[in-house]
Amino acid sequence: MTTCFTSTSATACMGVLTGLWLVLSAPTAQAFDTKARAAYVMDQGTDTVLLDKNANTPLPPASMSKLMTLYVAFEAVRDGRLTMDEELPVSAHAMSYRGSTMFLDTTDRVRVEDLLRGIIVLSGNDACAVIAEALSPDGTEAGFARYMTRRAREMGMTDSTFTNSNGWPDPNHRMSVRDLAILADRLIEDFPEFYPLFSEKEFTFDGRAPSNVNNRNPLLALDIGADGLKTGHTEEAGYGLVGSAKQGDRRVIFVLSGLNSTRERAEESEAVVNWSFRQFIKKTLARQGQPVEQAEVWMGDSPTVGLVPAQDLEILLPALSDGVVNAEVVYTGPVTAPIVAGEQLAELVLQPEDLPEMRLPLVAQNDVGTGGFPVKIVTAARILVSRVLNGPEGEL
Repeated sequence: MTTCFTSTSATACMGVLTGLWLVLSAPTAQAFDTKARAAYVMDQGTDTVLLDKNANTPLPPASMSKLMTLYVAFEAVRDGRLTMDEELPVSAHAMSYRGSTMFLDTTDRVRVEDLLRGIIVLSGNDACAVIAEALSPDGTEAGFARYMTRRAREMGMTDSTFTNSNGWPDPNHRMSVRDLAILADRLIEDFPEFYPLFSEKEFTFDGRAPSNVNNRNPLLALDIGADGLKTGHTEEAGYGLVGSAKQGDRRVIFVLSGLNSTRERAEESEAVVNWSFRQFIKKTLARQGQPVEQAEVWMGDSPTVGLVPAQDLEILLPALSDGVVNAEVVYTGPVTAPIVAGEQLAELVLQPEDLPEMRLPLVAQNDVGTGGFPVKIVTAARILVSRVLNGPEGEL
């Protein structure tokens, strides 16, 4: 069974956890009261969800769904199926799109790099369709949308369904704000070579669209660390933004959807970034290789093995007033030898106040070999004494 601590090492374990409580003294953070219909905010480094409002509800994503077209295009460039200098033709279908466009026509052949910048900075509906038709399994935008849906599910975006490449209004074209946050996280992590494109404030393509040269992201002009990703707007969807900002060693990803105006989008986005960085702080809970607990070992050449984090364990906590984080080590034991250093044996379970539970892996500090016959006799006797003194509830 899975339990916390052995009775024979309870004093040592509680000593470790008391120290953790002192380190993790934490306040309650005031929840952010957003005007958005749906919102999701996460601290990327610790994977802490700071805000969840209707986060799993499939909603019209408008141009924010262009991020999925970009992800698939970046994959194609990385895999060699597209090159940045390759020129793609513009079909009559792509040219037919209205709204935000690059004003492409069927006489154009456009470099992939220009199309990608045209999607990111100018939100070009026509540019999305050109990329879609180039990469589609059947050469159509609809075929590309079906592929995007399948690829999104593979990436864990279970509330996303695409019918086109650019977010053009369609009752079946839907994404949740949580899925958009997953997608933003993957874009940042998987394609660092392309991510700087999202912070470009202006892109002039061939001088043909002087009214559409500026990035609509309202945060890029502010000194708050914002560097992406994509705005969106349709009458049905309202105004939305998939955003990210980095301050120091922390990065926050957020998605807002269903706001009433560009001004409200700008104000809410700035407010949520400021709240995320000012109301939460990152604490290092334990250093890599630093023992957090000792686990009992069954039939080993050592009676215990240290449980250590494989890397520094960091947690995000509210910043202002007093509180307590409950912490415990859980593992199934006694752990049977042999044990290999680095093998995951346990979890450190934390419950910060007003934040989701966190489960952080703990691994074996060192190898433990199988003990000989005398060790087996001593181990069996020790377990028997534990049963007599403490009863079954004291067993591992």
